[in-house]
Amino acid sequence: MRIYIMTDLEGVAGVLNHDDWCSPQSRYNDLAKELLTREVNAAVDGFMAGGATGIVVADGHGSGGINPILLDPRAELMRGWPTEWPLLLDDTYDAVAFVGQHAKAGTEYAHLAHTQGWRYLDLSINGVSIGEMGQFAMCASELGVPTIFCSGDRALCMEAQALLPGVETVEVKRGTTPGRGDEMDAESYSRRNTSAIHLHPERARAAIRAGAEKAARRVADERFGIIELSPPLELVVHMRARGDEPPAMARNRHPSSVAEVMNLPFSFSALS
Repeated sequence: MRIYIMTDLEGVAGVLNHDDWCSPQSRYNDLAKELLTREVNAAVDGFMAGGATGIVVADGHGSGGINPILLDPRAELMRGWPTEWPLLLDDTYDAVAFVGQHAKAGTEYAHLAHTQGWRYLDLSINGVSIGEMGQFAMCASELGVPTIFCSGDRALCMEAQALLPGVETVEVKRGTTPGRGDEMDAESYSRRNTSAIHLHPERARAAIRAGAEKAARRVADERFGIIELSPPLELVVHMRARGDEPPAMARNRHPSSVAEVMNLPFSFSALS
């Protein structure tokens, strides 16, 4: 069983906010990378115990989130993609998993929720609002590859369960900020959703390992974690105001492919 693990940094237990933890200049960035890498190692250990024979770990955080020296040597590390979506995923993989993932923009009681960047208000495909997890899971479904496991904050786990029936989820923290923040511009939204209650990292890793092993054992006997897609595909993006840029939207269509509709360039129209 070959597994592709997509990682991000904002959904890790102990990563407390963006400015202090998630950028190269952040004072705790090295610690954040260690926390993520150790969560990934827990997932690798669980997947291997559940029957995985090969694991590729994709470092999906913008500025990088994996410490290669600390990564479990049984896993391979992928950083950067020479092609666009589906990010070197193909049907030679048996499953996709997410570690350290955050909820989509505008999610209530989420921690560090966003989609791509702080300016995104919403992204949808065929009317289904999705974030970064949903975009990649849809690409995987298009290839027939199930998404079997997601770890991150509680809001992300709820998002995954609604989108991917049967997916195994592990909650490592829970956001405490009510409301969506749709009225905010990009700069204000970037400072929102920083409040959360975290599991201790050791407890988080134990839960991730157990969940990953369970997911790997289940996928051998069950079909789950596939999103049913109905072409043609329509992608709609709404953006927040940012500086002198007003709110805007874009719409793309493709007759058959999720990956291809996401690869099309956006042509934004300003909204009043």
